[in-house]
Amino acid sequence: MKKLILSLALCCASTTFFAQEADLAKLRNDGIAALEAKNYEQAYTNFSSYLNQTNNQDSVIAFNCGICADKIKKPADAVKYFDIAIQKKYNLVNAYIGKAGALKDLKKNDEYVATLKEAIEAVPGNKKLVSMHATYYVNQGIMAQRAKKNDAAVAAYKQALDIQPENLNALNSLSSIYYTKGAALVQTDLEKAKTEFAEAKKYIEKMLPLLSDSNAAQKKIKGNATTMLNYINSLK
Repeated sequence: MKKLILSLALCCASTTFFAQEADLAKLRNDGIAALEAKNYEQAYTNFSSYLNQTNNQDSVIAFNCGICADKIKKPADAVKYFDIAIQKKYNLVNAYIGKAGALKDLKKNDEYVATLKEAIEAVPGNKKLVSMHATYYVNQGIMAQRAKKNDAAVAAYKQALDIQPENLNALNSLSSIYYTKGAALVQTDLEKAKTEFAEAKKYIEKMLPLLSDSNAAQKKIKGNATTMLNYINSLK
């Protein structure tokens, strides 16, 4: 009788286990189907439930759950799920980009920058991550310029160049700032004007080889930069 009871108990446990596995597989598969149909709300519901029941072990589903959370405007949840993918080193670049984007949506600028720094250390030389990091400081410079805080703008643009030395926006902005300062001094203090122009020239000369005539916007910048450079060189 005892053997029979034990056998029945094991059978029930086995049946329960396989039923749970089947339920989990259905949650996962239904989530994938919803994602493919771009039903992000349903996909998120399925994926988050699946991950909760499996102790967040599936890095692929965690990444996709982060994507869905982002799509349905749940940035805090997106950060959580992209972090799981990052910890498991799945699709690292895109997981970091997703996490950074969610932090940006949450207006957590310090964490956004820290995440990009961490990403660049984890995936050295990735152009997209480097560009995102530099662009953050370019945007800080633009905002400072709009607030007429040129010193802060210069510092931000230089920080962008420390990260990405060939950043055209930072080079163009710095050359324009210094050229404008020099032009304002020409009539009153030529020597100080020349000092500002020398700084402008440094950034112009770094920028010109990077500009393409086949790109209309860059061609215009190149023409303006060449005009500034010719004027600077004409000063005695």
